Amino acid sequence: MNEVTPDETPPGAPAAPAPAAASRDRAWSFAALTLAVLALLLLCWQWFDSHRQVDALRQEVAKKLSDADTLNKASRVIADQSREASTEAQVKLGVLESRVAESQSQQIALEALYQELSRNRDEWAFAEIEQSLLIASQQLQLAGNVKAALIALQNADARLQRMERPQLTPLRKALTRDIERLKAVPHVDTVGASLRLDNVIAAVDTLPLAMEMRPPAPPVAGARDTEPNAWQRFAREAWNELKQLVRVQNMDRPEVPLLAPSQAFFLRENLKLRLLGARLALLSRDQASYKADLKAARDWLTRYYDTREKSVGNALSTLRNLHDSDISIELPDIAATLDALRNLRIARERPAR
Repeated sequence: MNEVTPDETPPGAPAAPAPAAASRDRAWSFAALTLAVLALLLLCWQWFDSHRQVDALRQEVAKKLSDADTLNKASRVIADQSREASTEAQVKLGVLESRVAESQSQQIALEALYQELSRNRDEWAFAEIEQSLLIASQQLQLAGNVKAALIALQNADARLQRMERPQLTPLRKALTRDIERLKAVPHVDTVGASLRLDNVIAAVDTLPLAMEMRPPAPPVAGARDTEPNAWQRFAREAWNELKQLVRVQNMDRPEVPLLAPSQAFFLRENLKLRLLGARLALLSRDQASYKADLKAARDWLTRYYDTREKSVGNALSTLRNLHDSDISIELPDIAATLDALRNLRIARERPAR
């Protein structure tokens, strides 16, 4: 068997590759491996980036959905509020429509009333004039209030003057005559007399009674130092004290009545009632009762009260002046004016019939 040496190549065997070719193959293999690794890394990075973008997109979509849900809820709340506001607006609109309809009906009624008043303006004027004249007649007959009656007649005359109708001339003549007659009536100061009576009534509780009078204190003698000794001064002072035990005084009215406290109370109250009666008689122009009550009050003041006191004297003077004044005055009537008004109304109603 022939041995083959390493340097020898057996016949028919392939030739061994050259070292350069092997090195080139290894380079290509390393490059391919590097490219594969890079491609793998690129794929991994793309997968990670895609996954991250998908997560971000998912979160954004979830946020959008949450915002959309919140907006949807807010929209539903706003829609409910709008629905309620619309319902309330419809109710208010219905109320306004009803009020507009009511105001229109009232306007129509007022227009009709205004037309009726325009047509019957003269009737209203005559009714007011007649009412004023009736008030004047009542004030004269019932209360004797000349001032109020005069004001009522002057108002009626002013209304007739504004009407300016020739057929009203007789009524105005009669009215003018009655006004002049009332102006000529003497004036009685009823209010002033009533106030003076009120002042006397308010002072009744403070007026002193006659039984409460106290005699004036005797003058105090000056001290005398001329006595020779103390025994004479003592005897003089003792004698003065003994004289004070009994006092003699001249009384202007020896019949001064003594009243118990309850009697004094009823005396004051009865005096007030007498003065109130005089005040009522003054307002009703009842001269007889007025003078009788004032005379009784003066008699009670003179008999039971201390007339030396200034307050009692003032009260007596006031009652005396009130008693001397006349409150009963013959008042004229306005029958002529009422007759003229009645004739005028009959003349106006006759053509209508």
